[in-house]
Formats: sequence, structure tokens, C-alpha cells
Amino acid sequence: MQGIGDDCARIAPRAGHELAITTDTLVEGRHFLPDADPRKLGHKCLAVNLSDLAAAAATPRWFTLAITFPLVDEAWLDEFAGGLFALAERHGAELVGGDTTRGAVRSITIAALGEVPAGQGIGRGGARSGDDLWISGRLGGASLALVHPELAGPARRLHEPEPRVALGEKLRGLASAAIDVSDGLAGDLGHILERSGVGALVRYADIPKEEAFESLKNEKLERDCVLAGGDDYELLFTAPRQRRDSVRALADVTRIGEIVAERRLLIVDAAGNAVTHKASFDHFA
Repeated sequence: MQGIGDDCARIAPRAGHELAITTDTLVEGRHFLPDADPRKLGHKCLAVNLSDLAAAAATPRWFTLAITFPLVDEAWLDEFAGGLFALAERHGAELVGGDTTRGAVRSITIAALGEVPAGQGIGRGGARSGDDLWISGRLGGASLALVHPELAGPARRLHEPEPRVALGEKLRGLASAAIDVSDGLAGDLGHILERSGVGALVRYADIPKEEAFESLKNEKLERDCVLAGGDDYELLFTAPRQRRDSVRALADVTRIGEIVAERRLLIVDAAGNAVTHKASFDHFA
């Protein structure tokens, strides 16, 4: 491998592996506030890419970083780098290139590369009628922090999400389709359904939710955050019913519904009534 120091990095996956590649851009004023904590921002910028690799069942290996900013602020950059490299070290990801340039606002783009054994990568198009639908962790915390920034747990979910890399690796050979929940459960599930040509029935009561909702007693806020709130970066995946026991044995996963043949998404409450919610995050709205 040839990393930083030349015009191009040269890398090669291990024998019998494929490369998984993803890119995310976070823009000041759109994805983070001007006064965002730079160390937490560095963590998050890499975490959202590692989350994509996790959804593909890939192990993180390398990443590139391109930053645009109005003025050079060395103290800010030191803190940003501290958060970014701390997460990179935990997951064995190496910085192999990038770029810096001047612009009107801060904009951070990371391209991450991972390895997955050939033929074992997971995409969005493999869900089939009869598959179980699963989610990791709890939903709604990150978007709740936008409304209640004083809540420490949700605030951490928003600013320092933990990519589910280990879970993604364990889903090899178990999951038929997967996506990370970055723009909201309903919207991201819609991507799986569209690519797979199927529908889904989701039982709202079975969705694991941020614990803070229990004390807030605001049903509409809860529904909107759980079903349409972004930035949770949990893994939403499908798996054949015959693999249910194997999936259930994994840590911190919950079955919340099933894939159906009719091409529509239906979310129901305990009485079987449809659950309404706001639209999921739109990057261009």
C-alpha cells in the first residue's frame, strides 16, 4: 500500500475480498452548526461513513478527507483531528489522502473504503417477502436532541453516534438486505423496499425507542422522532425467517415487522391502525 505523500494512494484488498466504498459530505449550516464542538464533529464525520460500511457488512480499512473552510484555525483543526483519529484508531481505519481549500463555510467530505469477503457484502436489494425486519439499538434519540438539547443521552446520540461496525460484520450470511438509519426509519426502509421490489409491515409498539420519551409523554414528538428522525445510525436489516434464532442471538437487535409482497409500507399501532408521522429528512428541502 502507498498512502499519504503522493498524488494518489495505492491500495489493494486482501485476497478473496472486495472493496466497499462510500462518501458523505457534512456542510456547516445544513448538517452542523457553526459553533459545533470540533472534536465531536470530527468523530461524527467519520462515524457516518463507517456506518455505511457497517450496513454493507464491510470492515473499515482506509479513508480520505477533504475540508473546505473560510479561515485556518489551528486550534479547531487540532480538536477536529483528535475526534476523527480517535474513532479511526478504534476501527483500524487509516487516512490515505485528501485535500484542503478555502471556501465560504466549513464543508467536510470523507470517502471511506472497507473490505468484505467476496460474495458476502449486503445491499438494499435482497429483501424478500416473508423475511423478518430487524433494527439495532433504540431509535429517535438523535432527533429528540434537536428539540431537547439538554438531554445528555440523546445529545450524545446526535453528536457522537457509534457506527455498528461489529454488528455489520456479524450479519454476513444472515441478512438479506440492510441500510443504516440516517434519514429516518420510514424513509430509509423505503429505500430497501424500492430496491427489493417488496413492501413491509412494521409494528410501531415493537420498535425500541429512546428511553427519554417515557418521561416526556409527547406521543406526536415520539412518533416523528422514531419514524422520521435522522442521525440514529442504527442498522435496519432483513433476514429470512429460518435464520430468526441466529439473528436473535446477536446483541441489541429487535424484530419489528416483516417484509410482504404488496409494494407498500404499512406502520401500525397495537390495535392495527395506521400510524402517521412527518416526512423523513430531505437533503434538498
